[in-house]
Amino acid sequence: MPVPNPWRSAARTDVGKVRERNEDAFLDCPQQGLWVVADGMGGYQGGDIASQLIVASLAELPALFDFDERLNGIRQCLHWLNRRLGQELTVTTERHDSIMGSTVVALLVKGNRAACIWAGDSRCYLWRGQRLYQLSRDHSLQQQLIDEQNMSVEDAKAHPEAHALTRAVGAAEQLTLDVLELEVYPDDAFLLCSDGLYHGLTSDVLGNALSLATPRAALQCLFDGALRGSARDNLTAVVIRQ
Repeated sequence: MPVPNPWRSAARTDVGKVRERNEDAFLDCPQQGLWVVADGMGGYQGGDIASQLIVASLAELPALFDFDERLNGIRQCLHWLNRRLGQELTVTTERHDSIMGSTVVALLVKGNRAACIWAGDSRCYLWRGQRLYQLSRDHSLQQQLIDEQNMSVEDAKAHPEAHALTRAVGAAEQLTLDVLELEVYPDDAFLLCSDGLYHGLTSDVLGNALSLATPRAALQCLFDGALRGSARDNLTAVVIRQ
């Protein structure tokens, strides 16, 4: 008999106001304690195919009882997908548009254990004790300039290639995933989202949304705020709370 999962969640995606198609995808699977957001690499062939393939493949993983085995299974699946997407199209310096890739951020929760796994600039946030924490760290040129060249956030943002990704599934022969494990506390709330959502919102807005009583109410607040702005990219969010 499967043990009932105490987590509630809600997910939503929107094409935004500028893009013609939605290259984001999500997995909302509270009964298995697994949630995912994938953002296909905009402007490339098959970005929507890549993000949907990631979500579908992770959804098919067996719900093993052991947390560490499940975490390892997610990592192995993403490495396999990286090889598969890399083989779909030959990447050359002359044909940047031939990359088939996607960011990914996944959250696995079982009991009092959680793990965030990511590649790219889709994010995982934690709302705990009336404070917002960004658990993931962007794999983007902007973050790299801040980390490696001590550039200010404002200067890094102004770089013409600031949003260029330094990691993504399918973008390079070798995929390096970041994994953060943490202990779960009562009343924790998590947000997984694509960059199209968080770029248009302040930390205060994100925190205020996650402080609301239900995941659905939080989503409504997030999308109301994002769609009041320019919403130049696709928007996707998954809100998870006990």
